[in-house]
Order: sequence, then C-alpha cells, then structure tokens
Amino acid sequence: MRMLITFQNKLVPVYFTTENKQPTQKVIRLLNSTLELKIQKGKSALQKCLNSLISIEIKGSEAILHSYSENDSLALSLY
Repeated sequence: MRMLITFQNKLVPVYFTTENKQPTQKVIRLLNSTLELKIQKGKSALQKCLNSLISIEIKGSEAILHSYSENDSLALSLY
C-alpha cells in the first residue's frame, strides 16, 4: 500500500508491507512525530538523510528512509 505524507513542505511517498499489524493511521502518526523529532535533535547523518528524503518504506516497526544518495539511506525504529 502507498500513502503520501507532507514532510518539510514536500510530499513523500510512504510504502507499507502487508505484514504490518498496526493500524495505518497510528503508524503514520508515529512516523510524523519521529521524523519531526529527528530533524530537530537528530545527529548530522540523520539530518542529511532527512533533507534529501525521497521515499519511506515501513517494514514492521522500522522505517527505511530512502534519500537521493544511496549511501545516506538508513533505517529508523518507530517504537
């Protein structure tokens, strides 16, 4: 399943796997709050990834953040 969220004034696609057991709206709320917290207080490598974010993939309790540079992509725990 695919949804779009607004992050830093741009639309970012979020892809969900079918194995997710949590309700979609709860995961989106967790994702938004985690991203906002990390853009403000995260380490520089994480902020660099968030600034060039192109898509997010949710697998279980992790969000895989994909950026323009493959080297900047990383996994972020939501729980």
